[in-house]
Amino acid sequence: MTTKTKIISAFFLMASILLISGCGCKPRNLHRYNLSLEIWGPFDRGDALREIFNAYKKINPNIRNISYKVIPRDSYKKELLDALASGQGPDIFLINNTWLPSFKDKIVSAPQVRPIINEKEFEDNFVDVATADFIDQGKIYAMPLSVDSLGLYYNKDLFNQAGIVSPPTNWDEFVQDAQKLTKIDNFNQIIQSGVALGTAYNINRSTDILSLLMLQNGTEMVDSKGNIKFSDSVFTKGKTIFPGENALSFYTQFANVGSPSYTWNPQMHYSIDAFSEGKTAMMFNYSWQRKTVAEKEPKLNFAVAEIPQFKNSPKINYANYWGFAVAKNKITQNENARANKRMPISSNDTRVKEAWAFLTYLTTKPSRFFVSALTGAKLSKVANPTFDPAKSYLKKTGEPAARRDIIETQKSDPKIGVFATGNLIAKSWRESYPDAIEGILASMINQVNRGQASVSDALSSAAQRAQALTR
Repeated sequence: MTTKTKIISAFFLMASILLISGCGCKPRNLHRYNLSLEIWGPFDRGDALREIFNAYKKINPNIRNISYKVIPRDSYKKELLDALASGQGPDIFLINNTWLPSFKDKIVSAPQVRPIINEKEFEDNFVDVATADFIDQGKIYAMPLSVDSLGLYYNKDLFNQAGIVSPPTNWDEFVQDAQKLTKIDNFNQIIQSGVALGTAYNINRSTDILSLLMLQNGTEMVDSKGNIKFSDSVFTKGKTIFPGENALSFYTQFANVGSPSYTWNPQMHYSIDAFSEGKTAMMFNYSWQRKTVAEKEPKLNFAVAEIPQFKNSPKINYANYWGFAVAKNKITQNENARANKRMPISSNDTRVKEAWAFLTYLTTKPSRFFVSALTGAKLSKVANPTFDPAKSYLKKTGEPAARRDIIETQKSDPKIGVFATGNLIAKSWRESYPDAIEGILASMINQVNRGQASVSDALSSAAQRAQALTR
């Protein structure tokens, strides 16, 4: 054999090895086990996920089936915790963005050895609030498809009648507009409310709105060690201020009968109902309530604007959303023995890695290659590299995106553009016991409404009660 022939032969040998190892041809030994993944969530999203499940099974022969189980929202958390405790829970499940502190011991972070996704890739894909909520000490604990932030719902007909040409962009304009839109009779009864704001129990997501105001005011809600700080003072621009107090005072003024901004009280209809009925001109809420309002009153002429901001302060919105997490432990059924006795049994470690591989496929920008859950290696080309699972899901559900590149395409959407843009400036705060914290904040608002405590005393008491939860 001549030297030239040897070189050519060596070239073709190397080319063949590269092709077999993952540059075009699917390796013959890729199918190593049969594994099913079960996903739980409180929302009916099975139809939106079905195409994604089928597409993934085609590129990952180790995944035999992927299913989605809906648990009613009211009982979701309890059923989930009970199932996880027994080892009979799902492989993957949705957690609210405030749940990480209380669920951290029940879930497993993304593998850091031979990672499928790392911290930088997460940050490049998703909005900042997702990084703050789902990454802790460099470990990724959950992956979002959608993020939702607050918007200002307003009745266009009532705005027109009051001579208001556009929705307010700052809180000074907001207060003025709310006063213009408010109608009170001679008996001090509210005939038309300017905004559903100021109370706790008849306003949907009242504590989220208060948290928004606190964050916009510069309130530190909690420190890095989990200590409650929202009643603390802040030294800024040469003086000491209490931003938490300022936010609570601003919020409750709209339910204070002695305030020029009085426009709401505990006797008003529930905020979503009052807005749908045309009894209040504005309310704050998330994107999912747009459909609720339209269904309650199809003829209501309303729109949604960006959240007002304080002048000369960083723009901030408030987020409430869900992410997919992977259960730490699960008693796996021996599907391999049933399906193929010669197939090896998949371990819990394998289950965890495969679950994270699927979540990366589901939520992040599409890759041209299928990435091995076990080794992190790019093994073969994806069957349909133009298919974007996250885009497919969001198109079917109409939800605002968590991914930055998709938000760019949603900005001009007349229904969700405001919420998608809001996601870019959205924040939240880590609550060790979110349900209890919500109750404490609502009680604080109610104390001020009823005159049972001053703003300062109510805030201080709430902070002490919230801090006691962490001990």
